[in-house]
Amino acid sequence: MFVIAPVLIGLAYAALNSLIPAVHRRPLNAIMVAGAGAAYLSGGFGVWELLFTAAMTYAAFRGLRSWRWIGVAWLMHTAWDLLHHLHGKPILPFAAHSSLGCAICDPVIAVWCLAGGRSLPEMWRSWAHRTAGRRTYPGEAA
Repeated sequence: MFVIAPVLIGLAYAALNSLIPAVHRRPLNAIMVAGAGAAYLSGGFGVWELLFTAAMTYAAFRGLRSWRWIGVAWLMHTAWDLLHHLHGKPILPFAAHSSLGCAICDPVIAVWCLAGGRSLPEMWRSWAHRTAGRRTYPGEAA
C-alpha cells in the first residue's frame, strides 16, 4: 500500500488536471512545480536548498512554454525527495516516509507531463485510435 498510494495520487493529479482547460493546464502546472521546488527550503541542506530552488524556478519558467521542462522539473524534485529521505529530513517532519512517498508520486506526474500533459480522455481517445486498426495474428495476444 505504501507504493500504491503515491502512484494513485500521481494518477489522481493527472486526472484532476483533465478538468482544467488545455490553455490553462501547462501554466498552472509550471506554477505547481515551482512551488514544489520551494517545499524543502528549510530541509537541512543549507545553501544547496537555495540553489535547488533556483534551478527548479528556472525549469518551471521554461515550463511555461514546454511540458518537457515541467516533466524534467518533477524528475529533479524526485531526486531531491530521495536525497532528503536518505538524509532523514522528510518533506513533512511528522511523517518519516513522506519524502519517499513524494519520490514515488513525482515520476508518475513527470511521465504524464513528458507525454504532453494531455487530458486523460484525450489520451484514451489517442490510444484507442492507434489500436483500433491493429490486426492480431494466430497465437498473438490481443
